[in-house]
Amino acid sequence: MDNITETIRNRRSVRTFDGKEIIAEDMEKLSSFMAKIDNPYDIPVEFKILNAKEQKLSCPVVSGTDIYVGAKVRRAPHIEEAFGYSFEKLVLYAQSLGIGTVWVGGTMDRAAFERAMNLSEDEMMPCVSPLGYPSKKMSVKENMMRKATKANSRLPFESLFFDGTFDVPLTEEKAGSLAGALEMVRWAPSAVNKQPWRVVVDKNAAHFYLKRNKGFISDAAGNLQKIDLGIALCHFALAAKESGLSISLNINDPGITTESDTEYIASYLFMKA
Repeated sequence: MDNITETIRNRRSVRTFDGKEIIAEDMEKLSSFMAKIDNPYDIPVEFKILNAKEQKLSCPVVSGTDIYVGAKVRRAPHIEEAFGYSFEKLVLYAQSLGIGTVWVGGTMDRAAFERAMNLSEDEMMPCVSPLGYPSKKMSVKENMMRKATKANSRLPFESLFFDGTFDVPLTEEKAGSLAGALEMVRWAPSAVNKQPWRVVVDKNAAHFYLKRNKGFISDAAGNLQKIDLGIALCHFALAAKESGLSISLNINDPGITTESDTEYIASYLFMKA
């Protein structure tokens, strides 16, 4: 993908589509990209194109398209983070083609989608997304949902990112070469726009944490907020690489003091290319 920063900034969640069929060239590009998506956890995520009309699927918050993409993953440690990372890569690639998407985790007939995905007992399908060209005008329902979640707003930079410890907010100026990648984390999508990621930058590492919100629990479909952290890791990685940083992921807890509602997820080690 070219110009990942512009792609991230231009993308929004789309629930109202124009009803036009996705052109064959775009669908071929999307299918080819899906087949080679990876993530830093090396956990395979299997994607599948679904047709709501043919497979009797329903999602009441979506209108104007019958085409969806589903994804499933075998149960193992870190699958939510891996799923979020891989699915967001697909979402951003779709955006680069002009195809709209929205993360759907609850407002759908989950049983029907899981049957369409041929989900086995050792697999999990956390989310799906509709695919199509965005309508020029949002539905009333979509407008209401965006207003309810304040979809266009984000927490301030200094509320999400910290310098060495959670006691010291990180400014964009102090972030230096990491400022652009962290800003792309800030604009990542998240369930109900809760923005649960927190990042502590310490020397040559960016440590990612989950600040849990009430009401989000792990279930058969996984932990949605850990999926959000996978999305954040994806944005950071793609933007950091675009800015010329060489990065690598590890999951060694640095032992930074946290509050009880804050959980270590992963770290990116970095150096200038």
